[in-house]
Amino acid sequence: MAELKMKSAEECRYDEVSLGEVMMRIDPGDVPTARARFARIWHGGGETNVAEGLSYCFGLRTAVVTALVDDGIGRNIENQMREAGVDISHIIWFSTGGKGQFCTDQKGTLHNGINFTWSGKGVLPSITEYYRAHSAIREIKPGDFDWESLFAQGVRWFHTGGIYTLISPTSGAVAIEAMKAAGEAGTFRSFDLNYRSKVEPDKERARNQNRRIVELADFLVGNQSDFDDALGEESRKVSKDAPFETWLEAYSEMLRGVAGKYANLKLIGTQLRAALSADRINWGAVLYDVAEDKLHVAAVREGVEIADRTGGGDSFLSGVAAALLKGKSLEDAVQWGAAHGICVQETPGDTTMVKQADVEKEVKRAATGGGVSALR
Repeated sequence: MAELKMKSAEECRYDEVSLGEVMMRIDPGDVPTARARFARIWHGGGETNVAEGLSYCFGLRTAVVTALVDDGIGRNIENQMREAGVDISHIIWFSTGGKGQFCTDQKGTLHNGINFTWSGKGVLPSITEYYRAHSAIREIKPGDFDWESLFAQGVRWFHTGGIYTLISPTSGAVAIEAMKAAGEAGTFRSFDLNYRSKVEPDKERARNQNRRIVELADFLVGNQSDFDDALGEESRKVSKDAPFETWLEAYSEMLRGVAGKYANLKLIGTQLRAALSADRINWGAVLYDVAEDKLHVAAVREGVEIADRTGGGDSFLSGVAAALLKGKSLEDAVQWGAAHGICVQETPGDTTMVKQADVEKEVKRAATGGGVSALR
């Protein structure tokens, strides 16, 4: 197994800290957004979803570093994170009074990010529409967060991702600043490529920036298309009808190439999602141990009906992180990641609504091929 050199829980205040954007999510339920008249309120963000999975599901101590406008929407997001057990003391709040370093007005000149996400149904795909152009987190620059003070309190794991690092001209520099500070403090670091063309359509800009951040990571997460779009690393082409083993061989070849270019990487992993329809998928996960040149593969779930695919990949990452932070093996970690990821997709919203016991039951069910029975 790779030597991860992770700090002990006893010497740290936090098991994990995430840096990223947090958005309010408006969910129109089973009605497409254009025809919706009622909606539910959630929240989420690629990095925040990881912190909440570790906190709510696995009982670990986490915090989110972000920026929000101090209004009803921002406080709603804050309250939802509190409910999940996440420490919100590292949020930068932009006052609406127009005074101070972090301020705005009451006209919405700066605002909290909002997205409308319809989860789709059958042949109609999930659609997310974003309103993030003038969000508070885009205003944050290097030097605005006191990383030295945060990491001095003790942080075992630090995480950020490719959505946050590309949302503004300065967000990538903030992420690099944070990753360097984490490394100097001996904190384990993960980075999710998580490429979104709606965030950064210029793939070359994304690749150039991501390469600088990947050089600072211990654990890199990304699926086949992420590695191509966000890093410029292509895998050998295989036909859509090729068996899983053939695809896995091509993916493994690409991972070995990436590991050869970035000697700092200890782990590379991803969820495997094949969408059969908007609400039915095949699901699995892999975790590559660079030092051992070994690929750990989770049990593959076929034809699973889901409620909401958003956050599944983030929940894979938090499942892996939880297992490793709790001293489990890499084999356990990939199974926990796959199980947590599929469980989260069975519930609405971006963030986890299950507990560790549910994850462990799903690991056992998938391994034995068992069904699902009612609990009475």
